[in-house]
Amino acid sequence: MKKLIVAAAALALAVPLVRGLRSPSSSESADEVASAANRLLVDRVWIDHVPHSDTDTIQVFAALSDQALGVFQAASQWRGSTELFRFEAHGAELRILYPQTGERETVRAKARRCEERGMDYCLELDGASRGVKRYYSRKGWEIGRGTELPAVVRRVEVLRTQLVAP
Repeated sequence: MKKLIVAAAALALAVPLVRGLRSPSSSESADEVASAANRLLVDRVWIDHVPHSDTDTIQVFAALSDQALGVFQAASQWRGSTELFRFEAHGAELRILYPQTGERETVRAKARRCEERGMDYCLELDGASRGVKRYYSRKGWEIGRGTELPAVVRRVEVLRTQLVAP
């Protein structure tokens, strides 16, 4: 039952997006293309793989645009660690501040439509000292605007439970 709840929550998080990012045409500026990439990057739950069991640890990344807050999480159904961060988006870069330690870093993000590992979207993070370099997401895993970060962390827990194979 928990697995079904997690899957339903995961599906409720996303909204279908346009297939891939086009290269700029004469009518599209580089800023418009970067803006489209940012829309795919933020307000979405990203995971590194579908968990194989309730003890399989997955890496999670999410960034909330309206609060400029994000989370890196490594967790199984039974144990996990979470680090929250503040960020500013500048084109394909996230300038991240980890308030707990005061550390700062600039992370280059590339989000795009893909069809890998049963997922619809791929995300590559370059320069992040937390998490992993590659994440995946599905249609339906979008996070609604105005959602508080603790609610996102709870929804990820539901998602993780739903994804674990019986």
